[in-house]
Amino acid sequence: MKNNDYKNEYPDPWDQGTYQTGSTKPPKSHSGLVAFLLIAVIFLAGITSFLGIMNIRLFSVLKSQPESTVSMSLHADTDSIQTPTVSGTAPKVPHEDVDFQINQSPAPEAPASPDGALSLQEIYDRSIVSVVSITCGSTVGSSSGTGVVLAENGYIVTNCHVVKDAQAITVQLSDDRTFRASLVGADETSDLAVLYVDAQDLTPAQFGNSDNLRVGDTVCAIGDPLGVELRGTMTNGIISAINRDITTNGRTMTLIQTNAALNSGNSGGPLINSYGQVVGINTMKIGDYMNAAGVEGLGFAIPSTTVVDIVSQLVNQGYVSGRPSVGFTGEPVSSLYQYYYRLPAGMFITEVTDGSDAARQGLASGDILVTLDGTTITTAEELTSFLHSYEVGDTMEAVIYRSKKYHTITLTVEEAKG
Repeated sequence: MKNNDYKNEYPDPWDQGTYQTGSTKPPKSHSGLVAFLLIAVIFLAGITSFLGIMNIRLFSVLKSQPESTVSMSLHADTDSIQTPTVSGTAPKVPHEDVDFQINQSPAPEAPASPDGALSLQEIYDRSIVSVVSITCGSTVGSSSGTGVVLAENGYIVTNCHVVKDAQAITVQLSDDRTFRASLVGADETSDLAVLYVDAQDLTPAQFGNSDNLRVGDTVCAIGDPLGVELRGTMTNGIISAINRDITTNGRTMTLIQTNAALNSGNSGGPLINSYGQVVGINTMKIGDYMNAAGVEGLGFAIPSTTVVDIVSQLVNQGYVSGRPSVGFTGEPVSSLYQYYYRLPAGMFITEVTDGSDAARQGLASGDILVTLDGTTITTAEELTSFLHSYEVGDTMEAVIYRSKKYHTITLTVEEAKG
């Protein structure tokens, strides 16, 4: 046997890194571990302090709740959003009846020689003066969209989702004049809202009859894709389908389908026919609402006949007749609150509408709505979706949590009054 083979089989004790009396390796340093644990303790202490501060509001509301038994019957503004709180410069909305009209289109365009159809340049020049840029500010940031002038005395239509939860709304005209805007009314079911600015010289758009549209008709869209930096962008395409029933957020909308390019920021802008008439208000693009990223050429607009009906009601009475309501607003009870205060999952009620049936029956801020007719409700969107299957006058059973007790009550659906 070679010496090397012998050493490999029977290595010397000192070649193993140890003496017979102990290890020769230097002791390991634990300073890094100690530093890590110290940082972790500081971080956890900061988180605990932060969560304690964040829970003060809920804690104070829950502590102030009476121990009395609840006896009530409810009602909520879910399909109309409340007028946002805007600083003192927003104009006061005048109380006046306004009549919005549908204009008949010329004879349908013929394939070879259009009868009265305009060029794309003429459509843009005629329409751009009636298109506005909308910027909204809220506690969580800012957003933007597009709008269309309804009347020369300051009324503008846009999408409800553009102005929802806005605390300040700014409108910029095509001539670069800028106005603070007030929310006249909004209807979440149709995704339409009406704004008012203090101006008397606006150029209203001409609305055409969407009932006369045919698949293959030429259309254009004007708006602010991706924000005001690209304001006044025009795209063109055709009518891809009519009377498309699209369901989003629990509600079904009958819309016009187009392949004219629409992107975030086009919402609330006009879909225009070849005669320069607005035949729809752009509202969504597949991909934004249906989790189909990468899909192109699938945009949708609210038909002009629907727009004129809804905005007339919003302007003249402040709400859309027949929309179900249960008289309160709320926010989700987070999993943190559920664990921290041992609360059930549900909707934490933040405001009850004065004069509503919910208020008369004793529902109060700080109550938690747990279920409606056995369905768990945790968000405003879920409540809105749930109410779409009910009509004014229907009743439902609700479970309310208050002062560590559950109460079952009967709710009556009422008409939302804006």
